[in-house]
Amino acid sequence: MTPQELLAEADRLLTTVVPGTRGRWPRACAWLIRLALEQSLDEFWAKTLPGAAASSMRAQLLLLPRYADQQTAAQARDAWFGLAPAAHHHAYDLAPTAAELRRWHDLVAAIVATLSSATPSLSR
Repeated sequence: MTPQELLAEADRLLTTVVPGTRGRWPRACAWLIRLALEQSLDEFWAKTLPGAAASSMRAQLLLLPRYADQQTAAQARDAWFGLAPAAHHHAYDLAPTAAELRRWHDLVAAIVATLSSATPSLSR
């Protein structure tokens, strides 16, 4: 699935009642949004700096400001560091709210659009 398709499925979970997802849809939605972000970064690195895709997400996010604009890099960090814990279930954690998921969805949609149209270049 493409990042856009993953985001479309996440949007479907946010806007409609999907049978069989009661209580599970927030984490499923967080996973879909996170996968869209990660896949978008993989595609960006494939055309910009192929070796970076094999690095940890932390390393990729540290590299991103050198190859994409500062705002996109900051948004990607915010989204990933919010989505990473939200996608994992722990008995002591509450699932993310619909408002949090919508914010991450919109943020990742903007990142996907920016990275897919970015022209690879080393800044400064």
